[in-house]
Amino acid sequence: MPSRSLPKLINLIRGWPAPSLLASELLSSAAQRVLSDPVTFVSALQYGPDPGHQPLREALAQWLGRHYGVEPDPGRICISGGASQNLACILQSFTDPNYTRAVWMLAPCYHLACDIFEDSGFKQRLRAFPEDEEGVDLEALERGIQKLEKEQAKVQRTSYKDPGKYRKHYRHIIYAVPTCANPSGKTMTLARRNGLVELARKYDALIICDDVYDCLQWPMNGNLTPPSEWPPEMKLPRLCDIDLAMGQAEGDPRGFGYAVSNGSFSKIVGPGIRTGWAEGSRAFALGLAQTGSTKSGGSPSQLCAAMMAELLSSGELENHLEKIVRPSLQRRHALMMDAIHKHLPSSDFKIRESGLPGAKVYGGYFVWLTLNGGLSAQTVGDVAQREENLIIGSGDMFQVHGDEDVLSFDSAIRLTYSWESEEDIVEGIRRLGDVIRKIKERPAGGRHEETEQHVPTLQVLVGLGVPRVATLVVTVQLLCLAFNRKG
Repeated sequence: MPSRSLPKLINLIRGWPAPSLLASELLSSAAQRVLSDPVTFVSALQYGPDPGHQPLREALAQWLGRHYGVEPDPGRICISGGASQNLACILQSFTDPNYTRAVWMLAPCYHLACDIFEDSGFKQRLRAFPEDEEGVDLEALERGIQKLEKEQAKVQRTSYKDPGKYRKHYRHIIYAVPTCANPSGKTMTLARRNGLVELARKYDALIICDDVYDCLQWPMNGNLTPPSEWPPEMKLPRLCDIDLAMGQAEGDPRGFGYAVSNGSFSKIVGPGIRTGWAEGSRAFALGLAQTGSTKSGGSPSQLCAAMMAELLSSGELENHLEKIVRPSLQRRHALMMDAIHKHLPSSDFKIRESGLPGAKVYGGYFVWLTLNGGLSAQTVGDVAQREENLIIGSGDMFQVHGDEDVLSFDSAIRLTYSWESEEDIVEGIRRLGDVIRKIKERPAGGRHEETEQHVPTLQVLVGLGVPRVATLVVTVQLLCLAFNRKG
């Protein structure tokens, strides 16, 4: 009997903006303006100052100051080559693999951050801690830190690296996505944000916050308003601002602080821009600018930084967010949620309807769906790939590397609504419902064979953007080397 031909590929794992969300025309116009005037193109094409392109620092300070209701201060901002590059620079400047005890990651976590921490000397020292409905589980995190401190009480630790007078080495690192988290979609409550900063001050920990989705929020009632009219639950303070408002801690005489905001233009303009920013205390921003790779090559993304300064100063970027990006994401999220409730029986899953408890708001790129009845997300993903040409993110992808036994997410699925077309979002969820139904109808003994007969690596590779080619071996070999996974 001839096999059924597969339908078109639908990729619900790729955490990229759809092509329609990319600000190509705005970038073209900004580039022309920057490169046509010697006043701007000379500085844009030269090595940049260590803290970054000053017009962008000033424009960001004004924009972020309005959004978060804080006093604009360019001195708190350091321009980066995007959130991932900035995370690496923070670790280079403010951690030491011998002195810094551990990296504490809120789980489920943004999985690709694990590689950055491991490259910085923290392999086998990544520690998972759980979240609850309000975000970070503070009691579990503190128990973990206390246990580790007790175990290492007699270990003499000195720094391999010399931080110099502009930097320090933190005892612990805490990594989280406080707003519209990747992958869970949760937003941390104000009480938990305050509590996390207090805990970081108590244990000399630096909280690194990926704040890349803060501006991508919307009310679930369908009424979009400009940020100046957003309700308080959509403008929760960043942890770096909470830390600053608490005043300089006694154990922090040089005023580095205990939280840094890691921002990026990737989700709001386009990932290829590779430009972002860090915002913390003035001392922290100055110290970050001393990172060796920055001092050697100058501020990263100098040309793109000049273009971003143009878009922010002119108001074009905010207009793009309000007219294009947020309405599209709001519509895509609503379509996905409607499709889930239509095509998946309510008894088969649990899902977070709102990003913040007690509020009708959502944002970001992702929906986190938990399967009921003992269904394995890995099995569902394998069958979906093989029989429906549908790529989904099984929950165990988002475990903390080296600490997988602490928290398992085999019953969870991450679904992305930012990449595929609106029609394919709905079709993808319909296929997912069919897959779950078929698995439940099959004999229980055959379900595990499904997984064993399939190579999970192919699902992940294709899901992260690997093109389909005739030879599987060539696909795996070439694309493991060449494809840069993101999202």
